[in-house]
Amino acid sequence: MARNLQELLDDKGNIVQMLRDSQLGTYIYPVVPAEFSNWRREQRAWRNTAVLYDQSHHMVNFFMSGPGAIKLISDTAINSVANFPLDTAKQYVPTASNGGVIGDGILFREGEDDYVYVGRAPAANWLQFHAETGGYDLEFRYDDRSPSRPYGKAVSREYYRFQIQGPNAWAIIEKLNGGPMEKVRFFHMGHMTIGGHEVRTLRHGMAGAPGLELWGPYEHHGAVRDAILEAGAEFGIEPCGSRAYSSNTLESGWIPSPLPAIYSSEAERAYREWLPADSYEAINALAGSFVSDNIEDYYLSPWELGYGSFVKFDHDFIGRDALEKVDPEAQRKKVTLAWNDEDLSKILTTVLKRDGKEYKFFDLPNANYGSSNYDSVIDADGNTVGLSLFTGVTANENRGLSLATVDRDVPIGAEVRVVWGEPDGGSKKTTVEPHEQIAVRAVVSPVPYAETARQEYQGGWRTTGTL
Repeated sequence: MARNLQELLDDKGNIVQMLRDSQLGTYIYPVVPAEFSNWRREQRAWRNTAVLYDQSHHMVNFFMSGPGAIKLISDTAINSVANFPLDTAKQYVPTASNGGVIGDGILFREGEDDYVYVGRAPAANWLQFHAETGGYDLEFRYDDRSPSRPYGKAVSREYYRFQIQGPNAWAIIEKLNGGPMEKVRFFHMGHMTIGGHEVRTLRHGMAGAPGLELWGPYEHHGAVRDAILEAGAEFGIEPCGSRAYSSNTLESGWIPSPLPAIYSSEAERAYREWLPADSYEAINALAGSFVSDNIEDYYLSPWELGYGSFVKFDHDFIGRDALEKVDPEAQRKKVTLAWNDEDLSKILTTVLKRDGKEYKFFDLPNANYGSSNYDSVIDADGNTVGLSLFTGVTANENRGLSLATVDRDVPIGAEVRVVWGEPDGGSKKTTVEPHEQIAVRAVVSPVPYAETARQEYQGGWRTTGTL
């Protein structure tokens, strides 16, 4: 039996097929109820009033402490840490030796030598591997995400993590604060007291309007949550369930789960031998209409994901040699694709089809059926011009959207087609039923799609500036 990812790859041979046939099942945002009211109401709250996101359970916390922590971060991040003051946060984007993105998340500098990475597992695993093997002067600990299916067992984290977002967010924050509160700069941290408990804060804007991320010891979760909802009642705050939560990125433009670019390069062999055979990378479910025998065709560069401006060659980092050879102007660009209503309607009503094969089921509001989703984007001649990477529906725009990366010469306003559904009736994933493909018309649109997000986001945060 394979003990690590490398042995698993050696045994299976075909890496792409192994990931496409993963039996992982649907990606779960754990513990938080799917809906508190309904996903449409909760989506509209972050646009029209305010919403409380509970992010306590679906992300890894990776804590690093000591003088070697900043060197570990610098050695593994494409972005510079030359300017990383105390009580600020920074998006963390690591690449493999081949220049492909591994993942991303947020780094918090909570103390002089104290840092916390918060995000999905691939980047946390990358940090832990190099912390263990790189000879850095630091201590670390891995606080894993909550179990996807706890089956009634008690769940606990080191931190709770909330966000108050929406046009009424600041009024709620100032009510909790007992008076006016300074709107510190984006991604700067502070403190406040909520429900008698001291809370750390981060100025954020996840829903396209000024808001705060809040965290503290997990044992204060209930008291702080209750205080926020009580204070926000008069401002129309809605608690957001896990079903709506995952769809907010359609409006804000963040692509959350690229395939980690670690499966092929010899330089990453030691990492693959370190990763267990049941790690995220080993059981990751690859989904969608784009199929290639070459796993490297699924790797994405920083430019394709909108992180090109983060790449700074003022420091040595893993992947630098490969990225220095990249022509940014030849890279695909991140866009939003606005799906055609008529074509999407055919997919949504396919469950009522009683003769012949159905189209691939399109769940609402998040239609993704793998951990990493790759659908082919084609032009009128059937040529592949990009990849659609995250798909769903937003009640704020009343349309289907997907986040994509397309050839640089494809203009905003162009009509393309997204191939929905997997070839040959579908893979062996548990989330896939027999189906046929359909080419969905879509209009290439800006990212972020939501006008509020385009106006409010700090440059570099899902747009094109720097952090």
